[in-house]
Amino acid sequence: MTDSRSDARGPHGPALAGPADDRAAAVADRPVPADSSADTPADSSAGTPAGGPRRRSWRYDLAAALVYLAGALLVTGRGWLDVPGRLLGSRPTDQGFNEWMLAYAAHAVTHLENPFFTTLQNAPDGVNLMGNVGVQLPGLVLAPVTLLAGAPAAYLLFVTLNLAGTAYAWYHVLSRHVVRRHLAAGVGGLFCGFAPALVSHSNGHPHITAQWLVPFLVWRVVCLARGGRVRRDGLLLGVLVVAQFFVGLEVLFLTALACLAGLAGWLLVRPRRVVAAARPLAGGIAVAGLLVLLAGAYPLWMQFAGPQHRVGHPGSPDQFVLALKSYVTYATESVGGGPGSVRGLVANTTEEASCFGWPLVLLLVAAVFWQRRQPLVRVLALVAVVAAILSMGTRWTWGPRHSSVPAPFALVQNLPVVDSLVVARFGLITTAAVGVLLALTVDRLAGLAGRSAPADRLVAALGGAALLAALAPVAPTPLPAQRRPPVPAFVTSGAWRDHVTPGRTLVPVPVDNMTSVWWGSAAHAGFAVPQGYFLGPVSKTDPTGRWGVRPQPTAALLAAVDEGTRSPDPGPADRDRALADARYWRADALALPAAHPRAARLRAVLDALYGPGARVDDVWLWDVRRYTR
Repeated sequence: MTDSRSDARGPHGPALAGPADDRAAAVADRPVPADSSADTPADSSAGTPAGGPRRRSWRYDLAAALVYLAGALLVTGRGWLDVPGRLLGSRPTDQGFNEWMLAYAAHAVTHLENPFFTTLQNAPDGVNLMGNVGVQLPGLVLAPVTLLAGAPAAYLLFVTLNLAGTAYAWYHVLSRHVVRRHLAAGVGGLFCGFAPALVSHSNGHPHITAQWLVPFLVWRVVCLARGGRVRRDGLLLGVLVVAQFFVGLEVLFLTALACLAGLAGWLLVRPRRVVAAARPLAGGIAVAGLLVLLAGAYPLWMQFAGPQHRVGHPGSPDQFVLALKSYVTYATESVGGGPGSVRGLVANTTEEASCFGWPLVLLLVAAVFWQRRQPLVRVLALVAVVAAILSMGTRWTWGPRHSSVPAPFALVQNLPVVDSLVVARFGLITTAAVGVLLALTVDRLAGLAGRSAPADRLVAALGGAALLAALAPVAPTPLPAQRRPPVPAFVTSGAWRDHVTPGRTLVPVPVDNMTSVWWGSAAHAGFAVPQGYFLGPVSKTDPTGRWGVRPQPTAALLAAVDEGTRSPDPGPADRDRALADARYWRADALALPAAHPRAARLRAVLDALYGPGARVDDVWLWDVRRYTR
């Protein structure tokens, strides 16, 4: 396979080929299986003998799936050692949030409740789940696991399968449509599924790591650009978009931006093909858009105009960005990194969507230069660089200190929807582009290795060794685990049902955002809880996004007593507010864990506010139904 033929006829050359392209280019789009020694594209229309390469390709698929599953278990293994007692990763609050969402999804399925809005958290105002990553589709699929084994098991399964599934999805698309060898597709899938971006987001962001539909979305867009059956391809794209819509809107939006950037890149390198593709692409997107509007009209209304909707993301867009230096360092959970390896370069351990290291960055530059005649390589390089620049935020930034020079993102930061993005996640686009570039590079090196010329085989050997050396430090290490906060047996055993009507509120004492989430999740969202961990509006008249809500006066009082900054002797005004707050929360009871370190002080306050409490299992309980019904 010479360079010129690879550029003109390889599977990655005519990615935007239209009907006018000759049959040779169309045939070239069909990859040769990895076990084929042929260096030219195979024409599947000619068929293959029984037991031939295509018949045996399932073995490569199975091997890839097993490798990816083993890798996912390696990353998440510490969580599996004690599912009910451990939290996986460095962001327990994010895990608690997602476990509650999975618990509510199972509750919504079994009780036929609204999957896009609920008052079972932040009672009585509720939470807009479309503005809070409700993971409706994964929650529906995992509902049996949640109901039988609990939200912690469903969450851990979700995180593990996301890594393996994302890797396999990229392998599948790459092996069928982009490269000729399964080895190349396997490397590309391995990087796309286990790059630092995916591993770091496994610390609590399963809606981000759930990218198993992304490669299929991108491929369907390419199919539309090639023409053919516009309606069918548009419908297929629409189905995938709707599915991703209910998995994670942010990843869907980033995928759309990546496709737009790719189209702009093709316009630069192959303008005639883009012009020829404009009509079928527009027609197919219109068909897909109509399907998405039909399926998503109500959820979209809920997100942008429904109760508790928000506008924008809390804080400055530069709060969650990636310094350019982060791309040449190593992630916290990688062989080459460690605690503090990217300190000051990223916002936190979940947003390390870069971290390739100098060796891999330099190798990618060399690989792009070596394959510069291939249009797809140039487009991917452009997309990767543009996304990396956007991930800096509004100012050019190399190291920990931000410069005063405006960066490109400053031009679009206030656009609708864009203003809700976490800017660092543009690095996810760079990650996917790099994964495909690696697949193309390995594919070409493997082609050289199969030649008889010693020089070609030497180049292949040196290139393979360099790739291995550059990728080894990026390999992930197991995520950390920590002890899970205890939830009273009064909640986990279901004893609460004798004291709280399903759907009414049980108030954990002291009133704490995450305690509410842990208790509600453990009860499969059977009762409502005050406050919580979510994004919502500042007020009923100000939709600007913020974290959580202001505590009610009684919640603030109990927190102050717990912290020792307030006397446990409430006055008459405190009692009046306590009754008003109980009515506001629509509470049936308040529960204080008997093992709480300051249980005696808090009991004294609650006895003064609501009358004497009673010991029930491992909690002290105050029945307030006579005040709130």
